[in-house]
Amino acid sequence: MEYIAVMVATQESRDVFAALAEPRRRDLIDALGDGESHAVGELVAALRLPQPTVSKDLGVLREVGIVSVTRRGRHRLYRLEGEPLRQVHDWAKTFERFWGHQLDRVKQQAERMAASETASKEGRSC
Repeated sequence: MEYIAVMVATQESRDVFAALAEPRRRDLIDALGDGESHAVGELVAALRLPQPTVSKDLGVLREVGIVSVTRRGRHRLYRLEGEPLRQVHDWAKTFERFWGHQLDRVKQQAERMAASETASKEGRSC
């Protein structure tokens, strides 16, 4: 039973999509999104999570290349690496046509509602 858990964790850590499936890791990516390097303590404070949890999630993100780490004295500084996220962007972009279609429908509905509201107001003012 333990062997299976280790295998799943190992496979997960090698897959960008699986690494991003965990909401805490996405929160870490958001926190690192300013392009600056951040110490673990800064991320712990920003996310209000326990240090071991943040360190573990940073380790998974580092294994798949989403974050890099450098040492400055006794501190480890983590920085977002955008290139591994490109495969996620490229994959999601294939579905962009669906978003555009949905946005067009929302726009049309809003325009119909606005026209209806304008007609209603004009009818009351007469």
